[in-house]
Amino acid sequence: MNGDVKKTAFLFPGQASQYVGMAGELYDGFEDVRNLFETASEILKYDLADVCFNGPEEKLKQTAYTQPAVFVHSCAVDLMLYKEGITPRAAAGHSLGEYSALVSSGALDFDIAMKAVAVRSRAMQEDCDNNPGTMAAVMGLDYDDVAGTLKSARGAVVPANYNSPGQVVIAGEIEAVDRACDLLKEKGARRTVPIAVGGAYHSSLMDNSSEKMRKFIMEELKLSPLRFPVYSNVSAGPVDDPERFRELLADQISNPVLWYPIIQNMYRDGIRRFIEIGPGKVLQGLVKRSLNFDDIELSGIDNRENLIDFLKENAEVESA
Repeated sequence: MNGDVKKTAFLFPGQASQYVGMAGELYDGFEDVRNLFETASEILKYDLADVCFNGPEEKLKQTAYTQPAVFVHSCAVDLMLYKEGITPRAAAGHSLGEYSALVSSGALDFDIAMKAVAVRSRAMQEDCDNNPGTMAAVMGLDYDDVAGTLKSARGAVVPANYNSPGQVVIAGEIEAVDRACDLLKEKGARRTVPIAVGGAYHSSLMDNSSEKMRKFIMEELKLSPLRFPVYSNVSAGPVDDPERFRELLADQISNPVLWYPIIQNMYRDGIRRFIEIGPGKVLQGLVKRSLNFDDIELSGIDNRENLIDFLKENAEVESA
């Protein structure tokens, strides 16, 4: 990032960051953002802008709508930064957000990434409808303790997200998750919190969508060279080889999101400034809980006001 003394990473959110009205100010303020939404709507065969701006909330929460909404919102912010010459030294995306990160890196064009997200969101919606499941956040146990405990749990339930120290999200069949929460509390978890989601993401209940995405990625998704490394959900490490990332992306839905290890590795690699690109503040909260250091800068760009303020501050840095 020009003029920036701290090594910067862009972080791209996934599901659970959406809200009715998202990206509305960006759409009204910038023709390039309107063009992104028009392209997305042509690919999706419905008016994405209408869903983002007007909801209703229950519709926006459905996987088939949530994923395209969050993806396009993040790409819109990233595009406006890119047009001002602002790019990071590295990036990562939480689950769905990995596709936004790959667009930011130049590995994927927006159009082909939008097609991939369309396939992904519809396939995962089908799994949600056909294999009812849920997720819960487990507080106060580390990842290995949760994973070890779940081996003795009855039913389909697995670790899905390693989000921060002492926060692991589990996913699986509804009754299996409920039983696992009781078991984990017996093992020392401070509490367990149900998550209002449409299904059991990153679990065996998503096997059909995982296979559909693997087929799509291997047959139709060619990645270009990356302008900067993107940290993989599956490996938690930085990847700049397109073919290696394509293989990791194919494994993504069927593996847990290693978010806390990603943030640790970014800090290890010299990243000190983290900027969440897109709706909400979920990832900012996870970074805050993951890195308790005084040299960290943390911010987010969600709406037009955030963007204008950021561009003004960055111009001041460059001219200093």
